[in-house]
Amino acid sequence: MSRLVNGVRSFSTTASSLLADATSASRSVTQPSSSSFQVFRDVPSLRQLRHQLLKNERTVGFVPTMGALHEGHLSLIREAARENTDIFVSIFVNPTQFGVNEDLSSYPRTWDSDVEKLEKLNDELGRTGAPGAGQITAIFAPTSKVMYPTLPPSSEIDGQGSFVTITPLSSKLEGGSRPVFFRGVATVCMKLFNATTPDRVYFGQKDVQQTVIIKRMVQDFLLDTKVRIISTSREADGLALSSRNVYLGDRRRAVGLTIYKALKAAEDAYLSGKSTRADILGAARSITDRVLSEQEALSPSERALFEVDYISLADPDTLDELDLVDSAKGGVLSAALKMAPLEENKPGEDCGLGEGKVPVRLIDNLILQPRA
Repeated sequence: MSRLVNGVRSFSTTASSLLADATSASRSVTQPSSSSFQVFRDVPSLRQLRHQLLKNERTVGFVPTMGALHEGHLSLIREAARENTDIFVSIFVNPTQFGVNEDLSSYPRTWDSDVEKLEKLNDELGRTGAPGAGQITAIFAPTSKVMYPTLPPSSEIDGQGSFVTITPLSSKLEGGSRPVFFRGVATVCMKLFNATTPDRVYFGQKDVQQTVIIKRMVQDFLLDTKVRIISTSREADGLALSSRNVYLGDRRRAVGLTIYKALKAAEDAYLSGKSTRADILGAARSITDRVLSEQEALSPSERALFEVDYISLADPDTLDELDLVDSAKGGVLSAALKMAPLEENKPGEDCGLGEGKVPVRLIDNLILQPRA
């Protein structure tokens, strides 16, 4: 028997009993002591749990991550808990979305703290008092061999393997500097969706190009899941939350906020009635040019240099660059800055993880809503 409570279906069969059924079917499942969820390392055991949930008419919301969890990830899980009885979270640093000149080994891996955050969040979700409110049921943490079973994953542009390519979307914006990135993203998401068969999948708006590509992939490949896009989570000053922010430190973080300030200036131009590319992006460029000029005038021990990769004004569906914004449709403002390593560190300075030597790519976007 089941009933609807706040839009979420409540069931007499408990998640713990379904987990026990799945565990008995496979040994490739681990559960930390006193854990409210189980960690799945392979696909068959995860599918066994999914089958049990499906038989009991439970719904699954899926949040794919590469770990190094922050409040942005947790906000996606909270949204999934409002709409589903069970949440699956994946933690997998996907090698195929890193180019041959990108340092895969430098990506932060924080398994213990990730699990701790998810446990605390599950406790929070369990205390909401809303019958039937969803909770995290499973963590899918596969190895590269599980995700790429036949050939070693390739980051070469013409590398061999089974890949999903979404063109021309994947060649725009981020794809111009990172030609294999979205091939890797689409491929791993297709694999994860096939492994979890979720009712809904959750992504953050910060990675706007990724969201457009995933929605296109789901549409074009007839995947039976709904793509939910959740607003970007930000610090109080506006900096978008990102797993890579831990590398910034105080100096580069302060200058890195330029990306948000530039996009806000462009948004303000649009809201004031401007519609042309020159007017809207000109407002953003004036911010980045001024800040870069100020930084270049400082000494190496004081400055944080950066390079603007792109500032874009694009169609929200195709990501084609716009010369003029259609006020009935709006657009997407997006940008990427590459924060250079610090040239000199000052004694006692917070330089972030890696002592300021790791270059950091910052991306952000704002949606220009249609004007009445």
